[in-house]
Amino acid sequence: MPTAREKWVSYLWNVKLRVAIVTESFLPSLNGVTNSVLRILDTFRQQGHEAIIISPTAPTPQHLGYKVIRTASVPLLQFQVGMPALWLQKALADFKPDVVHVASPFILGGQAIAAANRLGIPSVAIYQTALTGYLDRYNMTLAKPLLDRMTGAIHAPATLNLAPTKETADYLAGLGVKRVAVWGRGVDLDLYHPNRKFEPETAELRARFAPNGGRIVGYVGRLAAEKQVHRMAELFDLPNTRFVIVGDGPERKKLEADFAGKPVTFTGRLSGLDLARTYASFDTFVHFGTEETFGQTIQEAQASGLPVVAPESGGPRYLIENGVSGYLVHPSKKHAYNKPIKHLLDDAGLHARIGEQARRAVLQKSWEANNARLIEHYRETMESVANQRAARIAVA
Repeated sequence: MPTAREKWVSYLWNVKLRVAIVTESFLPSLNGVTNSVLRILDTFRQQGHEAIIISPTAPTPQHLGYKVIRTASVPLLQFQVGMPALWLQKALADFKPDVVHVASPFILGGQAIAAANRLGIPSVAIYQTALTGYLDRYNMTLAKPLLDRMTGAIHAPATLNLAPTKETADYLAGLGVKRVAVWGRGVDLDLYHPNRKFEPETAELRARFAPNGGRIVGYVGRLAAEKQVHRMAELFDLPNTRFVIVGDGPERKKLEADFAGKPVTFTGRLSGLDLARTYASFDTFVHFGTEETFGQTIQEAQASGLPVVAPESGGPRYLIENGVSGYLVHPSKKHAYNKPIKHLLDDAGLHARIGEQARRAVLQKSWEANNARLIEHYRETMESVANQRAARIAVA
């Protein structure tokens, strides 16, 4: 006969969950934080879990049938920063979640973690945005010690913190955060697939991007200073090569002005099949940002079977095996990208081998597999909090 505790643990691991997602970014903003939350909600809907979303932005009061509660916010560095809400703890208490999921916590997320602790609800905090990495670029270096302390103070009270790479997990641990595990990001292996290169729509895109034939080097991502897309100019001397920039952001107008008259196409923001076919139209994918905590568009390019060239810095180091599934280059050396990209474009055999290995590198990283691990983390935190509560009762 199973013991009472064994029955309780079995219940925890099989019951449909109620999850309150408190996120610093949501629709209509599109970025890594929003995308991850959207895919988690897709999984919840497929598996029958209940959820509410609390965020500083929301175009509608529901998403996939889940209630979305919008908080007050203020703009900061092109982001909407959620402000503390007096009603937040009551909203959590009324919903009675099994766990509070806090995406990229800052001010609003920190309040949610504190409220969950007061209510005795497990919290899982997702470290996703390395704000301290942006400080040099925005001439705010003196604020780094303060922001480090704030990051540690926000994350330390969470039941569990999930970081996308070992490097970011070590960063949190160095701030005194005790409970940290590594949880990366998934990728849609069906949407982003090498076979899309054979679709007629992809052929039409190639003809538009490179009307006289030739090779195509592409970038996908937010057009902001920290992404360093201006470095694409270093590649313009590559012969018979066109360039495509997918995305939008505060740097777009400047980049369009700087690249005027160059063989560059700006597509704006794309999604779904349009984005997948655009990846498939590329010959090589390039990423210049040195401050990435992860690099989701790198995974999407890899899933599409594209060789990727990226800086040997931050998240790309954990996504690319240098010389096997792509190339990592010196993050600040001028023209460091030219040689590996030229080799890939000139050597069809090398290009095919690297592209195949890039696809293989993400085959175990579907969103289904990724989010299954997340839900395991939820249940582990629920079990941990339940055990702590039982121990306190036993002592009393």
